[in-house]
Amino acid sequence: MKHAPLIQMLQDYLPLDPEEVKFKKSMITFIEKNPDCFERTLQHGHITASSWLLNKDHSKALLLHHSKLNLWLQLGGHCDGDSNVLAVAIKEAQEESGISNITPVKTTIFDIDIHRIPANKKEKEHFHYDVRFLLQVTSDEAVVQNNESKELRWIGKDVNALPTQSPSVTRMFEKWLTI
Repeated sequence: MKHAPLIQMLQDYLPLDPEEVKFKKSMITFIEKNPDCFERTLQHGHITASSWLLNKDHSKALLLHHSKLNLWLQLGGHCDGDSNVLAVAIKEAQEESGISNITPVKTTIFDIDIHRIPANKKEKEHFHYDVRFLLQVTSDEAVVQNNESKELRWIGKDVNALPTQSPSVTRMFEKWLTI
């Protein structure tokens, strides 16, 4: 079963945040009811994979100002049929940062989120069931911006440097401060 590894990862994940507890239950139900949950063609929602990407010494995290959504977010994207969400998170971080040397800090889930994506020219309103991993850069490569972002920014552990107050991002920021 293609989605069994993700269900196991979610079952092993023990969120402390009450909202994430709800997300976990909803995600498992969504995956069980939708065998095509990794496909973008599933119009009401699909699994996505993201990362909280840290620099080499873990003193900074990389955020992007998303071109289409006009929001500051973590790096990530669609699975496009790939059920290996960790591999997708790494691939998306590489593509969106231009940095090739990225590895997991841990291979377990760092955070989960379910968020609404507004309708656009190509898609109806739908939901992203986002599985997030803690990743790190293992080289001194420079960041290279692509067309998916207006800006890429390394932020330090100062909450005042965080360019968003979105609970989805601030929750990961707060987790980072505790590790």
